[in-house]
Amino acid sequence: MSAAETVRVTIDEKDVHVPKGTGLIETALAAGIEIPVFCYEPRLGAPIGACRMCLVEIDGMPKLQAGCTLTAQDGMVVRTARTSAKAAEGQNATLEFILVNHPLDCPVCDKGGECPLQDLTFRYGPGSTRMSFEKLTFEKPIPISPAISLDRERCILCYRCTRFSEAVSEDGQLVARNRGAMSVITTFEDEPYSGAFTGNVTELCPVGALLPTQYRFEARPWEITNTPTVCGMCPVGCNVHATVREGKVRRILSRNHPEIDGGWLCDKGRFAFTHLRAADRIVDPIRRVRRRGFEPVTWDDALDAAERLLRAAHGRVVVALSGSETVEQAYGLAKLLRHGLASHQAVLPEEVTDALDGYRLPLSAIADAQLVLVLGDVPVHERAPVVDLWIRAARRNGAKVLTTLDREAVRDAERVVLVWSGPGGQGGARVAALAEELGLAGKAGCGAFHLPATPNGRGIADAWAAASDEEAPEPGSIGLLLVSGDEAAENPNVRALAEHAESVIVVSMFHGLAAGWADLVLPGTSYLERDGTYVNLEGRLQRLRRAATPPGPDELEWTSRLAARFGVELAPYASAVFAEVSERCYGDLPFGEVGERAPLRGYAGAGEHVERPPVPEPEEPESLEGLRLVSYKPLFSGPAVERVPELQFQRLPAEVELAPADAKGLGIRNGDRVVVTHNGTSLPLRARLAKDLRPGVARVAEEHAAGLSGRVTVEVSTPTAEAKAP
Repeated sequence: MSAAETVRVTIDEKDVHVPKGTGLIETALAAGIEIPVFCYEPRLGAPIGACRMCLVEIDGMPKLQAGCTLTAQDGMVVRTARTSAKAAEGQNATLEFILVNHPLDCPVCDKGGECPLQDLTFRYGPGSTRMSFEKLTFEKPIPISPAISLDRERCILCYRCTRFSEAVSEDGQLVARNRGAMSVITTFEDEPYSGAFTGNVTELCPVGALLPTQYRFEARPWEITNTPTVCGMCPVGCNVHATVREGKVRRILSRNHPEIDGGWLCDKGRFAFTHLRAADRIVDPIRRVRRRGFEPVTWDDALDAAERLLRAAHGRVVVALSGSETVEQAYGLAKLLRHGLASHQAVLPEEVTDALDGYRLPLSAIADAQLVLVLGDVPVHERAPVVDLWIRAARRNGAKVLTTLDREAVRDAERVVLVWSGPGGQGGARVAALAEELGLAGKAGCGAFHLPATPNGRGIADAWAAASDEEAPEPGSIGLLLVSGDEAAENPNVRALAEHAESVIVVSMFHGLAAGWADLVLPGTSYLERDGTYVNLEGRLQRLRRAATPPGPDELEWTSRLAARFGVELAPYASAVFAEVSERCYGDLPFGEVGERAPLRGYAGAGEHVERPPVPEPEEPESLEGLRLVSYKPLFSGPAVERVPELQFQRLPAEVELAPADAKGLGIRNGDRVVVTHNGTSLPLRARLAKDLRPGVARVAEEHAAGLSGRVTVEVSTPTAEAKAP
């Protein structure tokens, strides 16, 4: 930074040099001085000076100023409450005003002990109150959604929550109503606060006004530990803290990796942790017994049964992976089967390619792009929700966001980011080929992302490749199908494989998913119960840390015990297994150096760009009529979400999304009841117009698609059509 770009600011008689335009709050921190704030939060956009807690005295200005709204200027002289009696009096008055109607319920408030209002009152506030009148009271708590409760008596009107709703998630659902002392925070038209990111307001709130209902009266700060780990609910890999009390996870908080999540967290990652305590959780192995259904067995008996089934398969083993396994779990299974049985076939959850390694960027680079090209028919917020926030930030920063390819616009932009959010297949290879074709290789600020459908697809592919250099032949028949994880267990394609298998072993957390078709069910674990590593959609290797103890041995432990029976040496510890994988895939990186805020590392051998022939889109004859049906897995779906009552209101309604042009041509309006038909099967749904959907496509969530696929016709529902529908 040259001298011309810096300015000198004097704060409490300390000189500090900072870049011109730096916020005064950050300038003070550079001098080692705290200016207290409530409403100030840089991630919410421009400061608004609502709380007035940051009052400072500026030489040359007759009145106290809100420090958060000021920027560093050369020669500026600032006095905070530490050296200015006038500023101290202003801060005292501000705190006294804030506390006029604030209830004195700190002993029972869930924010007590980690409350900024508490902390700043002790440090800067008056020692006693002059107020003797009754405080203003409101009805409490108000459930603004099943996941969030609002205590209006505690609200200090900092407007962090409404600013988040307006300027970050852009849902516009939280608003301030009334004026003066009667101002309250509420939802628009008193509807439940819904969306992918509502829970962030519970962390933004500097008092106990907005709280997650799951955490109410569950723990106090001196009783808990916060375990740093990574969310395993989607491919973004947001960094989180798991709050643990008495061995149980009680809360999930963001821990702000600025390159990945920016401190935000989707509601699935924040609230779905209670699936750990689901009533139908499998805690012991269960085995099928003829005429008697299933019965629990000991782990020794379960491993005996697994060994018998594996040996009886004579190498004709097919493994169906869910994509949520850790790198170490996947490697352990691969080593057992590829070295112990010498022949098997793996069914990976999706195709993974290294073609994008030459186009890597941190997700935060999306916000700095001049052009963001979003391709594919799956909504970004359903596949990788935090990526949608980065795209919104890019738009607010002036970027052009396109959903169809405009080569001229790409050519004119200096920083271009491609995002592929398709329904599966060769998305990574396709977007890499397009990036190569557009000349993005080696250009600063240019990159490409493929949004996979699973949390650790790349890590599993790395682990499987590291286990052996030899490709196992495909078995002519399936002697044993090993299903790993609940996502694989509920997959219809996996169920179809099970019908042709002589025996089936399923690893599952919940009863019911494998009932009727498994011979042996082994208890599965959640990402919160694992130690190991994940690779997110950026290709970033990150560390998971065990926050809760599983009810029995985890997958790596029992795989190690089973491997020993086949003469395969496999350590039961993630650190030891990672060392084997790292030697082959991650440049011999030690397990302990993955880091709490893992950097975006390159893969050994990744070129500056990848020269590959384009992967063409499948072309369909123009004579085909109807719309191409795209089904996708919604964010709020799956075995974990189904067992979290607070998230059920977030489930998608039964509807089909149509492009406005298609809807107009079909005479369909938003909200109309329609019938989607394919090959004689009719499905009644409600129509919704989606501006981000390209013409020629009808989009339906998997849970409402009823198995329909291919090209469909959509028409306004009639009583006759509804009678024919199943």
